[in-house]
Amino acid sequence: MNPQAPAYELIEDAPRVIRLALEGDWVQSQPIPDFSLLRSELIALAPEQLVVEDRKLGEWGSLMMAFLLQCHSYCEAEGIALDTRSLPEGAQRLLDVATVVPPHVRPREPRQDRLKQLNPIHLARVAWSDIRSALAFLGDLSIALTRLLLGRANTRFTDFRHFCYQAGPNAFAIISLTSVLVGMILAYLGAVQLKQLGAEIYVADLVVIGMLREMGVLMTAVVMAGRTGAAYAAQLGTMQTNEEIDAITTMGVSPMEFLVVPRVLALVVMLPLLTIYADLLGIIGGGIVAGGMGITLLQYTSQIEGALSLTHLMVGLSKSLVFAVLIAIAGCRSGIQSGRGSAAVGNAATDAVVTALVYLIVADAAINIFYQQVGI
Repeated sequence: MNPQAPAYELIEDAPRVIRLALEGDWVQSQPIPDFSLLRSELIALAPEQLVVEDRKLGEWGSLMMAFLLQCHSYCEAEGIALDTRSLPEGAQRLLDVATVVPPHVRPREPRQDRLKQLNPIHLARVAWSDIRSALAFLGDLSIALTRLLLGRANTRFTDFRHFCYQAGPNAFAIISLTSVLVGMILAYLGAVQLKQLGAEIYVADLVVIGMLREMGVLMTAVVMAGRTGAAYAAQLGTMQTNEEIDAITTMGVSPMEFLVVPRVLALVVMLPLLTIYADLLGIIGGGIVAGGMGITLLQYTSQIEGALSLTHLMVGLSKSLVFAVLIAIAGCRSGIQSGRGSAAVGNAATDAVVTALVYLIVADAAINIFYQQVGI
């Protein structure tokens, strides 16, 4: 027996009372009528009561129940009385089960609470709370590092070696790409102005000083904040969700010594090395642009020798040490203080990157001002 196509018919028996007659086989192999058409017809008729009846209904399944559930939701929203007593008993029971619990409606945030978040006093309290939390984390980290120096910390060298590999060799690809491009960008920017003075040769000086003092370390730190800082937050946040940090604490092991210290030390060791690597590739990138301007390799290397200075290199390396500590603190603190759940882990990773970038910008500006005042 061939199944009949499902259909419905609206019959108006009494004023404001509409009968919805279902017919055909409401099964998976048949095209189900679009509920939007029924909704349009009901809007035009504006009934006070809708009676659903079984006229020539054949086989039915979940598709008919989904159609009826849409009818129920529409009638409930429009204040229309829905009568389903003429349906098969099984369909009535399924519809009762599906509608016994009302759908969850997320409460709207009161306007007063949203305005409260913009209150300067509230913002000051939130900022002070964050500062206290950061200082407490920094204090715990200082205690853990002191215990490490005294040889009493629960820090494993194997973890330190693993995180060094994660933060160092695994980051070569992205650091190489960004460093070469940054060197080329510096050379292009300098060439635009220097060409007007006929001093294109000094592009080499601009690239070398810019990479050693500023762009090499800053771009490397930004990449590591998005790569390693977020990874630290995600790792520790997942451990917090799985209650692994609670288990470590229960066993009498400090999470700060066991989890945070090796990550911080690994980044402190690897970021200066990555900075030197980035400086070298940035200078090579600048040389590519200089070659396109007609500057020979001999001229470029000669200018590099004159511009190279241990002072410029030490400025960049000192920044790398500070940036490494800030990135590690931002990532580990966000992970350790993460909530429990997948959403909380994602928020922790996002917070780690944003916080690290803010730290980097503020620290870079402060260090540059300090070096300018002391004449370095």
